[in-house]
Amino acid sequence: MAMLLAPSTFGFLTKPLHDAGFMATRASVSAQIGVRGLCVKNPTGLQWRCCASAVSGGGHIEVDSKASASVVVTREHGKNGKLMKALEKRGVQCLELPLIEHRDGPDLPRLVQTLREVEFEWIIITSPEAASVFLGAWKEADCPKVRISVVGAGTGELFKDAEESNLLEVAFTPSKATAKVLASELPKLSDGNNHILYPSSVKAGADLETGLKERGFHVLRMNTYSTETVRNLDDAAIAAAASVPVATFASPTAVKAWMELVAGPRNWDGAAACIGSTSANAASRAGLQKIYHPESPGIEGWVESIMEALEALESQKVKANALR
Repeated sequence: MAMLLAPSTFGFLTKPLHDAGFMATRASVSAQIGVRGLCVKNPTGLQWRCCASAVSGGGHIEVDSKASASVVVTREHGKNGKLMKALEKRGVQCLELPLIEHRDGPDLPRLVQTLREVEFEWIIITSPEAASVFLGAWKEADCPKVRISVVGAGTGELFKDAEESNLLEVAFTPSKATAKVLASELPKLSDGNNHILYPSSVKAGADLETGLKERGFHVLRMNTYSTETVRNLDDAAIAAAASVPVATFASPTAVKAWMELVAGPRNWDGAAACIGSTSANAASRAGLQKIYHPESPGIEGWVESIMEALEALESQKVKANALR
């Protein structure tokens, strides 16, 4: 079906797919606005550098005087570095505004003992945060031999060091990095016991466990952690973020925090660049209208979606200047 372009404050965007907004993938937007893998520059021609930060705690902001930020990164403090470095290579100036914080989940105290006492056919890990929490418990349980399935390559990277011990094996990654696809594709082993351990976020949906149970697996879900909205950002940090046209989200929690702390109070009307469809759907439900995300979650696709949002913004500026 053909899709129309509609001008907006931040760029030429596809006509909304539904009332809550649209979600543009790399393929669709690239075809419509001719997105190229180019470095986007600010109007002065200076390269943007990733040196701005509004870290939770003191709310202190340090911004490069040569250029203002064009992208806000919102993951938990200490977990934005990989994305910022990737954007820095593309010449993009970032403002770091951690909007979420980690909290232990109610089932975490039982995870170590469970790993010691129960043998599972598969242990399923669906996020980098879940991987970090699991690895801590696995080591505390004296590194029992386990077989892991991860939702995507990015999550799998966290297990590389542990795999060298030959006690932990990342044995399956689905064709698409979503819970539904993982549930439908996870292999049943001929010598397996059909028992699956799913250490997850308190806020994770039920798609994975529901899909697995429908296939005959016995799923033990353990809510080992949660991510919550930070509450100690000062007004300067929020004001700085509200002036940036593109915000990035890696979870529905981050979207919720952004709407509560920034978008709502400051009437922000920028573009949301999400790591995958789960965050993009949350952004759509929250009422954001300009939403970009890759077809498969991951840093590389996320960076391209961010660049698409910036390209649309730049295209709109060029057209506006030409009409003056």
